[in-house]
Amino acid sequence: MRRRKTTDSPYLSTNLSEGKEKLRLKQEVGLISGVSLIAGTMIGSGIFMSPEWVLHHMGSPASSLLIWAACGLLAMFGALSYAELGTIIKESGGEYIYILRIFGPFPAFLFAYTSVILVRPAGLAAVCLSFAEYAIAPFYPGCSSPQVVVKCTAAACILFLTIINCLNVRLATSIMNIFTAAKILALLVIVVGGLVLLAKGQTQSFQNAFQNTTAGIGAVGVAFYQGLWSYDGWNNLNYVTEELKKPEVTLPRAVMIAIPLVTCLYLLVNVSYLAAMTPSELLSSGAVAITWGDKVLGSWAWLISLSVALSTFGSSNGTFFSGGRVCYIAAREGHMVNILSMAHVRCLTPSPALLFTSTVSLIMIVSGSFTSIDYVSLYADILLSQVPIIIPMIVLMAAVYLVLAPIIDQPQIEILYIILFIFSGIILYFPLVHFKCHPHFLQRVTLHLQLFLEVAPTTRDAN
Repeated sequence: MRRRKTTDSPYLSTNLSEGKEKLRLKQEVGLISGVSLIAGTMIGSGIFMSPEWVLHHMGSPASSLLIWAACGLLAMFGALSYAELGTIIKESGGEYIYILRIFGPFPAFLFAYTSVILVRPAGLAAVCLSFAEYAIAPFYPGCSSPQVVVKCTAAACILFLTIINCLNVRLATSIMNIFTAAKILALLVIVVGGLVLLAKGQTQSFQNAFQNTTAGIGAVGVAFYQGLWSYDGWNNLNYVTEELKKPEVTLPRAVMIAIPLVTCLYLLVNVSYLAAMTPSELLSSGAVAITWGDKVLGSWAWLISLSVALSTFGSSNGTFFSGGRVCYIAAREGHMVNILSMAHVRCLTPSPALLFTSTVSLIMIVSGSFTSIDYVSLYADILLSQVPIIIPMIVLMAAVYLVLAPIIDQPQIEILYIILFIFSGIILYFPLVHFKCHPHFLQRVTLHLQLFLEVAPTTRDAN
């Protein structure tokens, strides 16, 4: 591959002693894009579907609102802890890089192995399937959509996202900004509609609001899971720390803007749902936002289906954007095959990692054999200079509770499968990573792929 002049791009630097150019990803993500990445990934289909399940497990409107507020507070505490880690360890990769730097390569490999092979692709596949369900629902009124059409639409969504994210980081973040603004506007429509109903005196759902509240530990834990699913994505900005402009400023500011904004919107949207429906109506609704639209918007109810489709598409873009970085960083640290650590020489995007993530997601969609995994990462606390020690302690205790409570209350065989899959990484870690026993043919395969994909090795950002 011909050497390019270093003056062609400000993102290429020359090491004269080694006589070669160094390639690194651009710092394209500013404050607005950072807020969009967090909020845009968090606001997916959850807020349009989870409220009925939180209410089901908690039993009363007031207690369900408390769960939504507590989930937002927990997400904020976790994000502040992550922001502190991100300003100390200024590397992309999120949990993976923090586990690697604090606990070492073995647990980091297990995390990367599980995340890259299963969790991230399964999450992307699930969100894209949700998008497909809502996007094609208007074409099949009164009946369920054919699964073939749903899967093809979800696959097309993944391919479209792959092209965008491989071509240009700025294009991907611009799409995130646009869709985040659209979904916030959609939630504001629901909020305003609820406020109008409250002003008209529809407050029956809030009378004796704590009646029938469930106090079981397991039920509260499951309710937290349902709520936290809607907050999933609060840690996404830590996956792209090296691509942030002034990460020590942008990261904490984006967190402190995005998560309170989303929390307030979620609470007001839930209040709006309860203003339009009684608790029993909400519980019997298959899709609470659609039911709200039918009751409040009338002939304009199709706007809700459109809003859900926009929200899930924007969320899938954020999930894909950050998920590909985990694969890229893990490969750069030697925990995945070398080709996945490379970036396109002109577009300066981690295209091999993005292609790998999309391929695994497509396989899961076609086969229909993926499981959406609820998991909570256990956070490792180090001496943090700005975040009070009580915050990571609260997050740690909540994480342990959320892991153990559902297992104790409702043990399932799937939990054993997940544990076995995680520890199956041991079989791969010692020969391939620890002892570095790599098959020789991989070098030739990597070379051919490097030439075909027009990618080159990257260097860690120096911030």
